[in-house]
Amino acid sequence: MPSEWEEISLDKALEINPSVKMERGKVYSFVDMQSVEAGYKFVEPQQKREFKGSGSRFIDGDTLMARITPCLENGKISKYRSKDDIPAHGSTEFIVMRHRKNVTHPEFVYYLVISDIVKAYAISQMTGSSGRQRVPVDSLKHLTIKLPSITEQKAIAQILKALDDKIELNRKMCKALEDAGSAIFKSWFVDFDPVRAKENEGELGDLSPDILSLFPNSFTDSKIGDLPTGWDISVVYDWAEYINGAAYKNMHFSEEPDALPVIKIAELKNGIGPGTKFTNTDLGDKYLLDTGDILFSWSGSPETSIDTFLWVDGKGWLNQHIFKVVPKGSGTRAFCYFLLKHLKPTFIHIAKNKQTTGLGHVTVKDLKELKVANPGKKLINAFDEVINPIFTRIQEILEQNAALAKTRDALLPQLMSGELRVEDVGEV
Repeated sequence: MPSEWEEISLDKALEINPSVKMERGKVYSFVDMQSVEAGYKFVEPQQKREFKGSGSRFIDGDTLMARITPCLENGKISKYRSKDDIPAHGSTEFIVMRHRKNVTHPEFVYYLVISDIVKAYAISQMTGSSGRQRVPVDSLKHLTIKLPSITEQKAIAQILKALDDKIELNRKMCKALEDAGSAIFKSWFVDFDPVRAKENEGELGDLSPDILSLFPNSFTDSKIGDLPTGWDISVVYDWAEYINGAAYKNMHFSEEPDALPVIKIAELKNGIGPGTKFTNTDLGDKYLLDTGDILFSWSGSPETSIDTFLWVDGKGWLNQHIFKVVPKGSGTRAFCYFLLKHLKPTFIHIAKNKQTTGLGHVTVKDLKELKVANPGKKLINAFDEVINPIFTRIQEILEQNAALAKTRDALLPQLMSGELRVEDVGEV
């Protein structure tokens, strides 16, 4: 590390669990562990709860670090972003960190904490029984770090923040595109808006005559309610092949150059990171993933794990508890993706009904029993053609974010250690 950087204990560089005044019995914004998304800089409150005197307390700009396994190892560290500039409270499993005036820059603190300088040290200090280990807060006082000047801290943070700002903007764009695609899917195949418009001779929207001609103008009774005339009923399983991942074990893991990442639920959420295992064991071509594959996480905590993802991180091996969704027939990829996205609340409900020890699951049996409207191949192909520009753009943005995250994660340890100085970094 640079000789001019100051050697200082962490508790002298940061405020650890700083005092925050809150009134017992009053309702404040609340952040639970589930709300913190590993690999994403910010966390915002999603609920309000009465403050009863316990738990973590924090203000806008504070960094929240999970102190319990496996949340910390999985990277659950975020910067709190308030919606009202009023203090908030959260899980007892957070350690709160804040800058010290004239010692550390507010933006620098977050990057210091997510770096291995603090995170890896904290993990090494965990105590307690297996599976419920925690970081003792006092242990952080024994960590000595090398701290650059506030001016250099600000410059380091600005480089990393520029990348995180781009990632956040892309996430918002991706969310808007997904919402647009989901709205079209729901309009066509759930609410049957074009059919109702034709039936009532109402406003037909901006659909082309060719596409409108594919929709009927009346409904018939069916086992799942009113169904556009001529449509059939199918089950979710009909649309694709669902390939469950392989059971990769410790004996399969490898650090050889030709090893590929083993894709678990953590990788679906956070991308390939420090906790990712690699293997060069080929358990079958059907488990090989590549950019553009649709993946359905069918097991885990229902609210946080059951979801559909578009994989964009290159080749890898699929682990168990995740289906690779291979659409049947051409021109049905976007339809399959938005069908599964639309059914997410249903899948969560199914998983909750089977929940044991906090975990739930959606099985092939469920996919074979879940009935949906089948509009026929022509309409499905038409949907894919309309949605393809949106779907393609979503994938492009996800690929951009994966590349930005890799750049940030590569720069982080070099900048925080002084191996790479600010003046040596090109334009970000």
